[in-house]
Amino acid sequence: IIAKPREKFTEPEKQVLDQFIMKGGKTLWLVDGTTAEMEQLYNESGTTLVAANDLNLTDMFFKYGFRINPQMIKDEQGTPLKLATGNEGSESNIEPYNWKMAPYIYPASKHPIVKNTDGVKFDFCSPIELLKSDVKKTILLESSQFSKVIGTPTTVSLEMIGEETSPKDYANGGFIPVAALLEGSFTSMYNNRVLPFKDDKFLNKSVPTKMIVISDGDVIKNQLDKGAPIELGYDKYTGQYFGNKEFILNSVNYLLDYNGLINIRSKDVTLPLLDKQSVHDSYSQTQMLTVALPIVLLGIFGFLFTFLRKKKYNR
Repeated sequence: IIAKPREKFTEPEKQVLDQFIMKGGKTLWLVDGTTAEMEQLYNESGTTLVAANDLNLTDMFFKYGFRINPQMIKDEQGTPLKLATGNEGSESNIEPYNWKMAPYIYPASKHPIVKNTDGVKFDFCSPIELLKSDVKKTILLESSQFSKVIGTPTTVSLEMIGEETSPKDYANGGFIPVAALLEGSFTSMYNNRVLPFKDDKFLNKSVPTKMIVISDGDVIKNQLDKGAPIELGYDKYTGQYFGNKEFILNSVNYLLDYNGLINIRSKDVTLPLLDKQSVHDSYSQTQMLTVALPIVLLGIFGFLFTFLRKKKYNR
């Protein structure tokens, strides 16, 4: 699991990772495409400068059949962000706002990894571009219809919560991949290239393997409460649970071929529904059986009880 790396990878490090994959290793990439961090906005101006996050992995990802573009996704289907808007007496007035830079992405795919899971919370995620190759690619999560890409470098401000938008602003956007599964035989990024260090067991082509790419390292990040991590997916500020934990667990289980656990989690439970037409056709009969019949039976019982009681005491 490569989760939210912050420093550039060296060529020898990339060769080690590359050969791990070539020999059948499974990888879960959680990589930021930009330098944006929520903590950077908590300053006097409420703004921060966002640039591309250069980790020296672009050529490696390109060889494997995808690219994480150095851009951000703005989505109308955001998650709540609580901010102080003023004072009420001696206390600050805290209100939730729709933060469009933290998309709430609900799975539309029927793949077992995301089937029947709750929506996943992202923070400053980037677009994943799937390139033509022999590797099988499956989009697991993508932004909503009303989303678009914001290029870098740029500035992000908390004042964006007050922006008024319309569907026209997203006319050429929407449905941008942010998590993808790649399966098959990958070509080494050092194929026909000089190796950073000698390796007698170097492989140009991998055995069949798979990897999952997520364009946001914060998807796997726990919030802290008094210095201790709390459950993944729980937002302590809003008290809301998101599907991050289940999504990550399903991803790891799938990579490790624990398909039984995933199939149990993604199993469809179909509840039998009433046949509305049959109910309509037999409405009068059902009403007679459920309402009139008990009254008639109660009347007969009362009559027999009274009759037998009088007969007994009249002797």
